[in-house]
Amino acid sequence: MLTNIDIQKILPHRYPFLLVDKVVEMEEGKSITGIKNVTINEPFFQGHFPGNPIMPGVLITEALAQVGAVLLLSMPENKGKLGVFTGINNFKFRRQVVPGDTLTLHAELLLYRHGMGKANVRATVGDEVAAMGEISFAVIDNKANE
Repeated sequence: MLTNIDIQKILPHRYPFLLVDKVVEMEEGKSITGIKNVTINEPFFQGHFPGNPIMPGVLITEALAQVGAVLLLSMPENKGKLGVFTGINNFKFRRQVVPGDTLTLHAELLLYRHGMGKANVRATVGDEVAAMGEISFAVIDNKANE
């Protein structure tokens, strides 16, 4: 298991854009499961939507990408690098995510070579699928480390 402090050693994201609270399972180079605890204190709920707070789908997608990035950037050859989107494919949003939900983030690596890859991702709340699809990514040098 990785704590939020461990995750911050892997990902460059910080509040309010760090969207993974912990990693509960990881099979190196294969799959990962993380958690995002959704609270009313999230800054995006101020405007999305007043009186009916719903986590934006784009941020659910970003949370899935971040958990996938933890998987990739935990690999010794990718230490200190960045994971960036190159595509988002066949995404479906099935359930609204609201304050009080625990969003479970799953990513399974389908392909990874020469710094490029694809992963199947799925966000769930309990047994219900909130979002699912495929993301494509590249692992690049982090200019902040130069």
